Amino acid sequence: MRRILALFTLYLTVFSVVAFAADMVEPPGSCKYCGMDRTKFSHSRMLVEYNDGTSTGTCSLHCMAVELANNIDRTPKIIEVADYDSRELTDAEKAVWVIGGSKPGVMTMNPKWAFNSQENAMEFVKTNGGKIAAFEEAIRSAYEDMYNDTRMIRDKRMKMKMKKQ
Repeated sequence: MRRILALFTLYLTVFSVVAFAADMVEPPGSCKYCGMDRTKFSHSRMLVEYNDGTSTGTCSLHCMAVELANNIDRTPKIIEVADYDSRELTDAEKAVWVIGGSKPGVMTMNPKWAFNSQENAMEFVKTNGGKIAAFEEAIRSAYEDMYNDTRMIRDKRMKMKMKKQ
């Protein structure tokens, strides 16, 4: 009986550690700012890890800009973004960004997409338009677009509420 109890306890401990470690990589669920499903928007999701060890995931660069503005006294250790094609997280500062183009953005009227390689970004631009940029330009653009994007989001949500009524 003791052996079974010991094995069961060991199993629960290992399972808990694995589950906790998986959550530390990237917490699943909804964006805390807009409520969008980060799995559904895995091609635009972002993750920031702060120097204090905490992290926050968002659905888009728009919501990441909100996160960073709301936490101005915290220092980001790393900001990651999903590669548009593979959906794998990569360092946002090393990613090749595309601003603009015909592909509708997430939470923005002025789309901003990240790519692991220059070649993939250039291929995207050939098909969809836009311009190649660095992270600094993309995040600056997100802040500059914030007023118009927030207004657009409010208008869409109001229309959705009216349709439900």
